[in-house]
Amino acid sequence: QVQLVESGEGLVQAGGSLRLSCAASGRTFSRYTMGWFRQAPGKDRELVAAISGGGSRTYYADSAKGRLTISRDSAKNTVLLHMSNLKPDDVAVYYCAARVGLISARPQEYDVWGQGTQVTVSS
Repeated sequence: QVQLVESGEGLVQAGGSLRLSCAASGRTFSRYTMGWFRQAPGKDRELVAAISGGGSRTYYADSAKGRLTISRDSAKNTVLLHMSNLKPDDVAVYYCAARVGLISARPQEYDVWGQGTQVTVSS
């Protein structure tokens, strides 16, 4: 089973960009579908982007389309989330998660979670 560690926490102005990184340990990284979730205060955890194990399929929440890009580097066992044109509504703790299986938007279907990283956007 992989272990996940996020990095890239930051404070940016509205309209700015940020890149989050998720480093995975273990030799079976390519087996895992990877997702980036976020949870704002008082709200449910929601999937913003996901990528299949082989990288051929991606999913984006409507709020993320055109602004967020997910990618993975199997040689480095990392998953990246590039975020641009950030808005105050993007403020949340962002979590990297992994599951064996197809992309799912349900947090309970992900088996492994990182510790989370804070994204703050100032208006």
